[in-house]
Amino acid sequence: MITAKVNQNQALKTAKSGRKIRAKNAVIGWSFVTVASVMICLFYFYPMAQALILSFQSGTGANLAFTGLDNYARLLKDPTFLTTVKNTVIYLIIQVPIMIILALFLSVLLNNKTLKYKSLFRTAIFLPCVTSLVAYSVIFKYLFGHDGIINMMLMKLSLISEPIQWLTDPFWAKIAIIVAITWRWTGYNMIFYLSALQNVDESIYEAAKIDGASSIQQFFKITIPMLKPIILFTSITSTIGTLQLFDEVMNITQGGPGNATMTISQYIYNLSFKYTPDFGYAATVSYAIVIMIVIFSIIQFKVAGDKNE
Repeated sequence: MITAKVNQNQALKTAKSGRKIRAKNAVIGWSFVTVASVMICLFYFYPMAQALILSFQSGTGANLAFTGLDNYARLLKDPTFLTTVKNTVIYLIIQVPIMIILALFLSVLLNNKTLKYKSLFRTAIFLPCVTSLVAYSVIFKYLFGHDGIINMMLMKLSLISEPIQWLTDPFWAKIAIIVAITWRWTGYNMIFYLSALQNVDESIYEAAKIDGASSIQQFFKITIPMLKPIILFTSITSTIGTLQLFDEVMNITQGGPGNATMTISQYIYNLSFKYTPDFGYAATVSYAIVIMIVIFSIIQFKVAGDKNE
């Protein structure tokens, strides 16, 4: 009887101790979550809400007045905005697929166990994405200049008879921008594919080889399906990044010639700081990017989704 009471008391003490430990851990956990939540609300959601409110206002400085949907109606009639949307979509539909395919190709090559100096190649391809945006943009501006290295090399190889106007011709200026952003971000996406490939069981490829599958068949029937979630992720992040493209265009072409290379983000900058400040309309244009990101993300989810879902 006495032993039973002692055991019961010990069990109660253990239960109380366990509850105290759990309560303490809960307090510590909620402390971290609360701080993070407050910071996110303060630096993310509050500015987003303020920008949304601002998009319904017009005026300069403190002289802002609510104008309803006038700014959004103005978007549809603004030729400069429509030009920037066209330019940005061109970058998106050309550059993103090229970058994704190139990153996939490089990741498969660098995942080959027989390849020597793999670490060197991986580092060399990944390095561009950690360089300064402004610095590399300025370098590309000089590379694609009238007397730049690109034109000199093409002329020495007899591929062209006269220098290409990379920065002053609307078509070639877009090509220069696409080459620049592809060079910078291909290695970034390659790292995601490479890390995913290293987690694929080698026995799957060995079984495919035994069944007589060629390397190309293995790539399309095994590698691509296994990397489907990563491809979707990189496609969405690349889409978001391209729709927000600013640094390269600003530093290489300044949006020229004319508005031939100007992006939506650069137009927002011009509306806020270069033209007569119109923060209300600039906020409206920024929410146009948000809407476009949502639309393109939904499309990509639908395209990548299973037919049975």
